[in-house]
Amino acid sequence: MGRVERLQRDDGNTIAYAVTEGHGPTVVFLGGFRSDMTGTKAVALEAWAGKTGRAFLRFDYLGHGQSSGRFEDGTIGRWLDDSLAAIDRLTTGKLVLVGSSMGGWLSLLAARARRERLAGLVLIAAAPDFTERMLLKGLSPEDRATLERDGRLERPSQYSPEPSVFTWKLIEEGRNHLLLDKPLALPCPVRLLHGQSDPDVPWEYSLQIAKHLEAPEVITTFIKGGDHRLSTQADIARLIATVEELVD
Repeated sequence: MGRVERLQRDDGNTIAYAVTEGHGPTVVFLGGFRSDMTGTKAVALEAWAGKTGRAFLRFDYLGHGQSSGRFEDGTIGRWLDDSLAAIDRLTTGKLVLVGSSMGGWLSLLAARARRERLAGLVLIAAAPDFTERMLLKGLSPEDRATLERDGRLERPSQYSPEPSVFTWKLIEEGRNHLLLDKPLALPCPVRLLHGQSDPDVPWEYSLQIAKHLEAPEVITTFIKGGDHRLSTQADIARLIATVEELVD
């Protein structure tokens, strides 16, 4: 795996990242909520980039993985800011953004902010607007009252022994970055991959995203029996083939 280095942010925090040198477009992996850059998909893409001489970047947002800061201090805007800082300071030329789950939301926001650099976009079980459409909608009246009163809510996580922490700040700030209330025009081809047995983000969500996108080409692939992570050998092979199609 590539050597982990640190990108200094203006507020004193550091973003952990690993760069694979190679020819472009640069593939940039944006991970999910509470995920990090050592996940199966990020590491598999890095190995592919190393073998094929492609430029690749993976990194951790504030409060994730090896980056500094508290997870609870993170918001969609802050994590987008981390993503743009990493893209602007660590890459040059054209980009193929690969976003998983919440990283799909951040990829769409980054794509909108850096349209002129986009060569392609791959979204894996993308969850734009999840704070409003999934998290808030899925809360019981009691949990919502707790979240508003205490500013935070802990829920068991199926991916970690530690509970997931949701903050009211995450939801409120997330409202500044909602995407699915209007069309989003992008200048590049887009690929959406989604497992039809995803327990976290319903596969129909990718249909809604595709409907909102105005792009030269939008292709949505559903994987029967696929889960949220899409990290099996077959899933990884499909992801790499999808990325290869866009970088070529």
